[in-house]
Amino acid sequence: MNFITASARIALNLTGFFHSILGTSLMKGITGGMRKLSGNTIPFWNQYIPSGAKRIDIRSFTGGQNPLRAVYFPACINRAMGISKDYFEKVQLTEKTTNLLKKGGYEVIFPENLNNLCCGMAFLSKGYKKTGEKKSRQLEEALIKASNNGEYPILCDMSPCLFNMKENFKSEIEIFEPVEFIINFLLPHLDILPINESVTVFPVCSLKKMGLTDKLIELAKKCAGEVILHDTNCCGFAGDRGFIYPELNKHGLRNLKAQIPSGIKHGYSTSRTCEIGFSLHSGISYKSIIYLVDKVSTPKA
Repeated sequence: MNFITASARIALNLTGFFHSILGTSLMKGITGGMRKLSGNTIPFWNQYIPSGAKRIDIRSFTGGQNPLRAVYFPACINRAMGISKDYFEKVQLTEKTTNLLKKGGYEVIFPENLNNLCCGMAFLSKGYKKTGEKKSRQLEEALIKASNNGEYPILCDMSPCLFNMKENFKSEIEIFEPVEFIINFLLPHLDILPINESVTVFPVCSLKKMGLTDKLIELAKKCAGEVILHDTNCCGFAGDRGFIYPELNKHGLRNLKAQIPSGIKHGYSTSRTCEIGFSLHSGISYKSIIYLVDKVSTPKA
């Protein structure tokens, strides 16, 4: 996984460089032509594809004496994908998450051998059951150790990955996606000053399966004056399928733009690839809900 995520970062940085040189229109034309010549085997590119993420230097997170501790597992996709051009704040999600955890008074703990860990969904979803189960076991063992046998809560920054972990883990360690973690562990230690604007949120399929749609709305309402919820079941991105079969994403979000009132500039969710599709088919910038919470919060005195 270390090699795969490193390769993805290089490829994304390369496409990001050409995007900055060529511009969006020319980049779309060139990549569209290449995709057509390849028989649609080259992934679909759009202007919301991010550059590569900065590698996380876990050596900078040394052990302390803070009684509040949390284990943070950044999903593979967020270890590979950085920011896209629509991000006004040029801070990638992994950095934003660690900053928010620290703001909430938590010492951040990363599992050992982080860059080789994966929840297994990338393999299980393609039918590689044995490999997927092996990676899931490796991650579970690393999280058990990092959390001191479940003493510390565990955060994964992608709802789909967290749902897969819940489905496959055998132990009873507490694991959380962003919405539930923020409500349960961070809000008691933060002062929230909501922004006076309307935002929109999209609960991805895994969030709905875990019954957390109302929690997403509750959290967003604490942070913004008005929250608009889409009446759309699935975005159709399906992990990475939206890169190879963009028609799925286009069909799934065919009614999205019409549901967003004019004047709304920001949308929030809990899955990086889904957020790319939301941005593309709505015309507004979608990011993790972590960005919104960080924007409106300060540490309690």
